[in-house]
Amino acid sequence: MNQYTFSGTAKTVTIGAMIVGVVSMLLTWFVGADDLQSRFWSNFLHNSTFFLGISMMAFFFIAVCITAYAGWASVFKRVWEAMSANMLVGFIFMLVIALTTYFHWNHLYHWADAAAVAEDPILNGKKSFLNPNWYLFGTIIIVGTWVVFGRKMRSLSLDEDEDQGHDFAKHRSMRIWSAVFLPIMGFSSAAMIWQWLMSVDAHWYSTLYAWHAAVSWFVAMICLTILLLIYLKSKGLYKEVTNEHMHDLGKFLFAFSIFWTYMWFSQFMLIWYANIGEETTYFLLRREEYPILFYANLAVNFLIPFFVLMRNDTKRKLGSLAFVSLLVFIGHWLDFFLMIKPGVKITRDDHGHMAAHGEEVVHGAAEHGIHESVASSFEVGYTIPGLLELGTMIGFLGLFFFVTLTALSKAPLIAKNDPYLDESLHHHT
Repeated sequence: MNQYTFSGTAKTVTIGAMIVGVVSMLLTWFVGADDLQSRFWSNFLHNSTFFLGISMMAFFFIAVCITAYAGWASVFKRVWEAMSANMLVGFIFMLVIALTTYFHWNHLYHWADAAAVAEDPILNGKKSFLNPNWYLFGTIIIVGTWVVFGRKMRSLSLDEDEDQGHDFAKHRSMRIWSAVFLPIMGFSSAAMIWQWLMSVDAHWYSTLYAWHAAVSWFVAMICLTILLLIYLKSKGLYKEVTNEHMHDLGKFLFAFSIFWTYMWFSQFMLIWYANIGEETTYFLLRREEYPILFYANLAVNFLIPFFVLMRNDTKRKLGSLAFVSLLVFIGHWLDFFLMIKPGVKITRDDHGHMAAHGEEVVHGAAEHGIHESVASSFEVGYTIPGLLELGTMIGFLGLFFFVTLTALSKAPLIAKNDPYLDESLHHHT
């Protein structure tokens, strides 16, 4: 059986998850709100960037495999094609963030306040890049480019199924599109990560930040790939996907969890060793004010996949793979929470101080990226995720699977004319 049918039960579950997400967002706006609606907008930014990055990484890995002549994943590449369909949804969500930032309808970013930029030498020095115009048009141009490439590659893949001549013309076109996309993605994704995520802490920067975030996206994408394949196999589909393929996905999950840890520790260690005030404040804040998330982040995203997946046979056990994939997926969602929430909270608190007193908080400290509001109190939704944050994530996850399964149902599960299909069917490690 080479066709997936998006059943009523699956639709009910995914739509139910979306309803949970919508209710959670409405409650965040009306019940869990502050004066600036920062909790709502930070939840929206958190999940929009996280799931857009996952869908982009699915397309990225298709392009990598095609360019590298790697055929091992050809048998299930339609799963990644379906996941990449979410780039259009992510584009719409990020356009909402960009427009509300442009018109100053949210207070996610300190640099979006013209008055603050004028009085802050650090923000003033970055305003050529950190400004609402570049945020809006950069998002439109760059993410729009990703969507165009993704839709073109999907079209070529489906056309390849109808190619009766077996001259591989469509596949050669896919190889050209893939080779062009990879450097575009490499440079543009870093720029977007700096804009969307790193600029939440506008006084701070790290040359490793884009690597850290991109690898987190990639690991989360592998987790969802494993979970989706296990689901499809439980429905009697993808019998051609063997333990050999699952073993390789387990190896990617294992290897890139270690790579993510290398990026995380390298960023932390270099900044700690340099001991420069405007850099160390980023980790000081998260270690001192968010210790549970700070250390849980490392434990879930490194220790669990490292010790569970170290054994070869564990990577072939679907139960173990599902367990680790689910935990690590949640772990990387928490990683993005920790990237975004502390900076948003500082911006919110500082804006409240400025509104109340008409001036910046402690100018001397601000020159080093340190604010009076660093010494913050425990607050659900910022210090740790609350039920509203979890509900919002469930909603976005339901939408992600709804779009993915819809796209999956519109084409055969196996691309029958892929030139590397035979290699994939006989894949052995």
